[in-house]
Amino acid sequence: MELSKRLASVASLVREGALAADVGTDHGYVPIYLAQTGKCRHIIAMDVNPGPLLRASEHIREHGLNHRIETRLSDGLKALRTGEADTMIAAGMGGGLVIRILEESPEIVKEIQEFILQPQSEIHKVRAYLSQTGFRLAEEKMIEEEGKFYPVMKWIHGKEPAYSEPELYYGRKLLADRDLVLYQFLVREEGRMESIYQRLKEQSGEGARRRLREIDRELVRLRQAMALYQHCFA
Repeated sequence: MELSKRLASVASLVREGALAADVGTDHGYVPIYLAQTGKCRHIIAMDVNPGPLLRASEHIREHGLNHRIETRLSDGLKALRTGEADTMIAAGMGGGLVIRILEESPEIVKEIQEFILQPQSEIHKVRAYLSQTGFRLAEEKMIEEEGKFYPVMKWIHGKEPAYSEPELYYGRKLLADRDLVLYQFLVREEGRMESIYQRLKEQSGEGARRRLREIDRELVRLRQAMALYQHCFA
């Protein structure tokens, strides 16, 4: 199984010998890869929707991996029993949904050792929630694929110092490690927001003024992140 750059990055953070639960497995590509490479002893591929789960089951069967991968209809982690997994994977879903899944299964979350997450939105809220509720960031990287940027994170249980606002939005470890893909993202975002800012200045009305203030705050935060990046580089 050949994965996209995004999914390959997710799979790379899974440790050898893990018992993994892939939440929102969709086509089952990540579990198939992890089973083919022998990285995981056993994988439970889970999805809340029967259609994607059926497609995942078909792909797993086509690759002859039914003995290594189990499919399970589940809303988040609710169909997972204690002791079945030590690693949770959640890639390609919204940040709010990631938080909800973690909040709704506290007993399972307490037993899982590693959380491999690739939220598609509200990433700052995911970082804030985890850092404030007993999790510590172990690894983080950013991937660019077809013009889109994706942060991929591994969290474990532990204590994390409070995040600054730029760190919440752009990633403490990405900034500290001077991640080159993050820098490309920051430069692109600065150009995009400056262009929006200039267009809004030419418009009238309260809506334009309100959006102008929002963009101004976003630019301040982004430039703070760039300053942190440059400081780490110095």
